Amino acid sequence: MKFKALIGTSILAMAVATPAFAQDAEEEVARDAFGGEIVVTAQRQSERLQDVPIAVSAFSAEALEAQQIENPSDLQLTLPNVTFTKTNFTSSSFTIRGIGDLCVGVSCDSATAIHQNESPLIGTRLFETEFFDLERIEVLRGPQGTLFGRNATSGVVNVVTAKPNLDAFGAAGEFEYGNYNSIKAKGMVNLPIGDTLGVRIAGFYLNRDGYTKNLFDDSRIDDRDMYAIRGSIRWQPTPDTTLDLMGYYFREDDNRLRIQKQYCQRDPTGVLGCLNNRRDPGVTNANSTFVGVLTSAEFLAIRGIPTAFALGSLYGPDALSTFAPIADPRVVNTDFTPTYFSDELQLQGRLEHSFGAINVSLAGVYQEARVDSSQDYNLSIQDRSFFAPALNTLAAAGAGLVPGLPASFFAPIAQALIPNGPNGVLCTSLAEESGLGSYGGRSLCTATPQDFDRSNQKSNAWSGEMIVSSDFDGPFNFLLGGIYGESHLTENSYYVNSFGIDYLTGILGTFTALGSGGTIPPSFLATPFFRNNTDDLKVKSYGFFGEGYYEINDAIKLTVGLRYNNDKKRVQARSTLASFLVPFGQTGSAFDSPFVGAFDADPGLAGNQLFQVRKVGFDEVTGRAVLDWKITPDNLVYASYSRGYKSGGINPPLQPAFAVDEAFSPEIVNAFEIGSKNRFGALQINVTGFYYQYKDLQLSRIVARTSVNDNVDANIWGLEAEAVITPTPDFVVNIGASYLNTEVSSDKFLGNPRDPSGGRSDAVIIKDITNGSNCAVVPTTAGNAAGTAGYVSAINASLGLQGPAGFGPNSGINSPGAFGICSVLQANAATVGALFGGIAIENAGVPVNIRGNKLPQAPNVKFSAGVQYTHNFANDMSLTPRLDVTYTGDSYGNIFNGRINEINGYAQVNAQIQLNGPDKKWFVKAFVSNIFDSQPVTGLYVTDQSSGLFTNVFTLDPRRYGISAGFKF
Repeated sequence: MKFKALIGTSILAMAVATPAFAQDAEEEVARDAFGGEIVVTAQRQSERLQDVPIAVSAFSAEALEAQQIENPSDLQLTLPNVTFTKTNFTSSSFTIRGIGDLCVGVSCDSATAIHQNESPLIGTRLFETEFFDLERIEVLRGPQGTLFGRNATSGVVNVVTAKPNLDAFGAAGEFEYGNYNSIKAKGMVNLPIGDTLGVRIAGFYLNRDGYTKNLFDDSRIDDRDMYAIRGSIRWQPTPDTTLDLMGYYFREDDNRLRIQKQYCQRDPTGVLGCLNNRRDPGVTNANSTFVGVLTSAEFLAIRGIPTAFALGSLYGPDALSTFAPIADPRVVNTDFTPTYFSDELQLQGRLEHSFGAINVSLAGVYQEARVDSSQDYNLSIQDRSFFAPALNTLAAAGAGLVPGLPASFFAPIAQALIPNGPNGVLCTSLAEESGLGSYGGRSLCTATPQDFDRSNQKSNAWSGEMIVSSDFDGPFNFLLGGIYGESHLTENSYYVNSFGIDYLTGILGTFTALGSGGTIPPSFLATPFFRNNTDDLKVKSYGFFGEGYYEINDAIKLTVGLRYNNDKKRVQARSTLASFLVPFGQTGSAFDSPFVGAFDADPGLAGNQLFQVRKVGFDEVTGRAVLDWKITPDNLVYASYSRGYKSGGINPPLQPAFAVDEAFSPEIVNAFEIGSKNRFGALQINVTGFYYQYKDLQLSRIVARTSVNDNVDANIWGLEAEAVITPTPDFVVNIGASYLNTEVSSDKFLGNPRDPSGGRSDAVIIKDITNGSNCAVVPTTAGNAAGTAGYVSAINASLGLQGPAGFGPNSGINSPGAFGICSVLQANAATVGALFGGIAIENAGVPVNIRGNKLPQAPNVKFSAGVQYTHNFANDMSLTPRLDVTYTGDSYGNIFNGRINEINGYAQVNAQIQLNGPDKKWFVKAFVSNIFDSQPVTGLYVTDQSSGLFTNVFTLDPRRYGISAGFKF
């Protein structure tokens, strides 16, 4: 029972007559009729994966080329119960059987473990690049732990690179040109050095125009400019010893769009920003945002600040009201050009030696990865004229023309934000580490008001693994292993910058200083942008695992495995936005201000630059048991139980006005599976059924502009089938199908940010004008809608605010809404509220029970099919056309489900035709992917209430077509 054979081979490889850069080195691969089954010989043992009781799909290099699987996103088009989507913060989610990266945060582990050459990768950018010079890709479905060294509750994606061939010199190259001026090149050179040493160098380069049209300057954005290079060395000093070394570097520098499009059913009241019924191609009501409420005439009046400084009124038009919606998901109108930079370094080594019946392998990997992305926060353009009256007032105050307002307090604001006067450029703080922004000279000055965000991260990680496995002739064999790894994230920040935030931090800070009676110098509120910052995350993880294999007889085998897991995490992080006063003219860092912590509700943070330091630790025992019965040499049935584990983590810090659990629990899954692998002549068919019981599944939601994570229980069950039909060696049909059912199985009450009323008609939704969040006012006696409306009207009248108003028909909201101050409504609920029949305040919204809801990114059905036929000419040339079609069923993008969170099913069709030269030494190919230019949504992200609740969506690539040519020898 050899370890590598168990985990390193593949079923349904669907290999086709297509040139590929992978060459089999030590491993000898035999396929019947285009790969209906694969036999791998390594360390002098061989085993068909058709004989291994694991739910796994795999692609040889040839199959990847034939099915136009060029990047990780394309894998979902073929695999049953697998989906892939980009996510909001330069990351992605590879979901297997309804379980993906639903946890959002730097301390979250990935549910799907990503491995390269069987070594785990942490924080890898591998899923941004293109596939090149691979031997195969394997996707294992279900909890893993004893076969792969790092835990994963949903499964494993293992990318196996091609190794040097020690027997002969070889080279291959391919050049492709397609629409969007796409230029792609791939190449490989294999050089044997003597009888025991080989070197292999491979790489790719991709450059293309953007998929998205920007109407603002008639440009194209979301382009690509990337390359990667990989060098491999193989040394075999003896037949029993193999040393593999690999170095890999990837780099991207372009204007990739991290967020493809935003949708919003615009709320005319501004209380919510976006309504709860549809995803329209609209933009949020800016009066609902943090800037909109804190720069409003109504809020400034409450603070005693002249309303001439207000950027608008809560009950008037907003800065985005003139923006015209654009229905086409590939057309935007933005005044900010996105930027995207990413790179990664990997160093890997693996030493394998056979001591006769005992095999030993040592493996290690070291990684460094960076990513830095900026783009327009609202994918829109604010109306500059909306700000004109306030900017004129600021300019006058800065010139000393407003009686009672000293110019020394306002001139620094005007100089930082409108250096050329109110009709000149507008300057917005850059997303930078000092926290000074525009007031420290770190700004972007343009003709239009800017609002953009930035997501960046730097990390490094390493791990080492040792495995000992046996190759006894008797009925018993074993595998024992241990792994230790560390990762260190040295910077992770998410910024939101806007001209409006700069303006309000200057105005509010200056009037705060003015009101101090001369004890505080002219000051602004720092930081003048939102920054959620983790500047230190350390993770240490180790595990010991083993499996025993006992052959009860020639047909029945029992596998039993156990694993001990231990994870420790330490985070130092902070979240800042207008958090303290900083005198104008300060240099260095805003956190050097003498007022740091002076305005923070948590005195424990004073003098500590607002950092929070938290530690957690987890350990767990997991394992699996499998019984398989080989009925005939070509028919296998098996039943298995496995217990999976994914460690918990630490929620990001929030502003003190909000409270969530500091940590979230590990998730545990008990997985039951039955399967059958079969070959009946020209038909190979594998079927699987599974049932999962999840405890403490990790789910993310937005609170106070930050992703926080909760735990829920869930049940999942489904069916999968994969088949390859080969009527003749030249005719191949592959089919995959799956059904999936997921639901939350325990009571869990959460406030739905899209509808803080929880669907009640007797509540009143409040937009808090002090922070942009929403709360709900509810009666203590259900049904007393008049009481809640009367109470809100009475309290608001004392604040100079209007009473509740309805959201209109087809809003998806049953209750009315109003602007207000949640803390004031809370403070008066016991006294004034009693006059209206009893009042309560739900600060996070009315909790709703999500029991029975479907999990996000879990399509109910999937189907794929591919067909190809190779016509062989008499001169040894051949022509191979191929057609692939896939359908992905309906799903939800959010745990609250509902119409607005639906992701509709979609189909995609690809086709290509390839002419191969004699002995397949060269080829010419024409291809088209996404023939019908489908633009499906693959995932969505609902932003914070203080941003207006718009929805970011992520899509597949548009229609692509082109030609390519290549050679190999």
